[in-house]
Amino acid sequence: MHESQIFSITSASAFESAALDTFTFQYENVPVYRQFCTLLNVSANDVNSLDKIPYLPIQFFKSHTILPKKTTAELTFSSSGTTGSTTSKHHVLKAALYEQSFLQGFQRCYGNPSNYVILALLPSYLERQGSSLVYMANSLIEKSGHSDSGFYLNNLEALTHTIERLEKIKQPTILIGVSYALLDLIERNPLKLNHTIVMETGGMKGRRKEMIKEELHHTLKKGFGVMQIHSEYGMTELLSQAYSKGEGVYHCPPWMRVSTRDTEDPLQAVHGKTGGINVIDLANRYSCSFIATDDLGRVASNGSFKILGRFDSSDIRGCNLMVL
Repeated sequence: MHESQIFSITSASAFESAALDTFTFQYENVPVYRQFCTLLNVSANDVNSLDKIPYLPIQFFKSHTILPKKTTAELTFSSSGTTGSTTSKHHVLKAALYEQSFLQGFQRCYGNPSNYVILALLPSYLERQGSSLVYMANSLIEKSGHSDSGFYLNNLEALTHTIERLEKIKQPTILIGVSYALLDLIERNPLKLNHTIVMETGGMKGRRKEMIKEELHHTLKKGFGVMQIHSEYGMTELLSQAYSKGEGVYHCPPWMRVSTRDTEDPLQAVHGKTGGINVIDLANRYSCSFIATDDLGRVASNGSFKILGRFDSSDIRGCNLMVL
């Protein structure tokens, strides 16, 4: 399968076919994933359906270089982390593949970026190197083409004035922000928005006490004067994003799928109840497309999902397999 075919998937059968092809490619070409499968006694011949594909624990991105043999990455993204902690590294073989994935994913939900002024309030991401979110936001800002589009670090007063001016001229706008910074913004100056989509990307980054999603969204809706808060679900280890347009219900693009695993047995799938989030991201063609995340959630019958929390380090099972 050529990588361009990833973005033309239109059916469940096409997704499964592409996922199985991707599994075979990564089993044969990505040494870390091959070793992981071998430790599970899984060979390529054993995998003939989606439910037999092993999911690599996301912690491997902290301890191993996940790339096909004899290749060199064009980009390396790193996760945020507390001082002294080990961060994830996602070595991206082809920047263009990431760009195609996030752009088509955005367009499916919101249309052309040129329809909007795009404002990015991502201080904790801008303050470090290697953020995939900053890379994506920067590209969307460029494609927006509006002179008002741009990043804001700590100047919340200037951002407030920009939003208020854009509201007056009824300019469609998207404000993408990390949770704690959005809360800082509305604490200084509550707003009443009619033409601005507020999209939170999650995370207090140690700046504030963590809040459950419902409480966060209730506070943001009140402070921004909006009916819904949008959300983006993505991470350093993925090249695709799921979006929520309200109520914390996320929808994946056709080349991405979420499922759940048993919290006690990471090799056992569960349906219709809370479990660990597994992600298939076919845009991760040249690293690993099958990732067992640290998130807890629930997947609906239509494939949409909610994030309900995270494992803490004592909850993670099966990590003895990480010693490769």
